[in-house]
Formats: sequence, structure tokens, C-alpha cells
Amino acid sequence: MDRDSFPHFLAIGTRWKDNDVYGHVNNVEYYSFFDTVINEFLIRVGGLDIHGGPVIGLCVESQCTFKQSLAFPDTVDAGLRVAKLGNSSVAYEIGLFRAGLAEPAALGRFVHVFVDREERRPVPLPDHLRTALEGISG
Repeated sequence: MDRDSFPHFLAIGTRWKDNDVYGHVNNVEYYSFFDTVINEFLIRVGGLDIHGGPVIGLCVESQCTFKQSLAFPDTVDAGLRVAKLGNSSVAYEIGLFRAGLAEPAALGRFVHVFVDREERRPVPLPDHLRTALEGISG
């Protein structure tokens, strides 16, 4: 996958603390980039109310394939697309790119199951969220 594979992007600045003793962004931070691009999209485009809405998304699976190192002070262009849209679940694909480069530094997969906030049982995706996610389906 390259940059053109992703319909939604968010620029994320790396931080000094993201680098580890080997001089590159530590692997755990890549998952934070995944969370950030996904939740930014869900909140801004999908209208997800993370504080009081009746539906929340829970991560049930995540994976990362590392291809190149990132390091502070790189800017990461986080690309997002929906690989599979179910009744209550969404499988995303994420590409992390150094600003301006076509080849990814990392590729990720992340699966949300949307549940009732109180009962924590799967529920159908709300219409506004489904519409937003359909807009970035690959």
C-alpha cells in the first residue's frame, strides 16, 4: 500500500519523548498514532460523542508491520481507510508516512466493535457514523 491507498489523512507531530534509547520512535507509539487518526476521524467526521454518547468503540484487535524508522522531529502523515464495515464492527487499515514520502514507515490494522456504553454489548453502528465510514471505505 502507498499513500494513494488512503482517503483520509491526519498530520501528527512526533514528540521528543517518543524516541527511545535507539534513537527512533518506540514501537508502542505507533499504536498511539493509530488511535489518534481513527478517533480524530470518528469524532470530527463521524460525530462520535466520546464523553456522553450511547455508543462507544472498543478495540478488539490491532497489528503493526514496521517498514522504516520514524524519529523526532518527524511529522507523521497518518492515512486511514476502512477495509471492512460490519453491522457493529469496523476493520481499519492505517498507513504511517513521513511527511511527503509515498512509501509507508508502517502499516497497521485495527478493529473496533461498537457497543452500548452502559451494557458493553455490541450494537449496530449509528447511521451518521456508518455514513462517515462508508466515505473512506477501500
